[in-house]
Amino acid sequence: MKKKRILVACGTGIATSTVIADRVKQLCIKAGIDVHVEQVKIVEVAGKAQDFDLIVASTKVPASVKTPSVSGVSYLSGVGIEKTEAEIIEKLKALG
Repeated sequence: MKKKRILVACGTGIATSTVIADRVKQLCIKAGIDVHVEQVKIVEVAGKAQDFDLIVASTKVPASVKTPSVSGVSYLSGVGIEKTEAEIIEKLKALG
């Protein structure tokens, strides 16, 4: 499996995306998935999405973006983390 590129987005690209990015990196390490994670502001997603395999965001991803995405809100709320992590792994593995 080639290195996967994940774009993590939040309102400012700093606070909540850091929490999400750290959790996603740890998840991928445990799952044996080689990954590059980059943090951005949600307004930057449309311009960068085509260069990434997956988007994990704490806010709504623009409808114009075709890159698969997963909501990362559970990493902030603590509710539904297992479901979010399963969805991330499933989408990454489906990419081959």
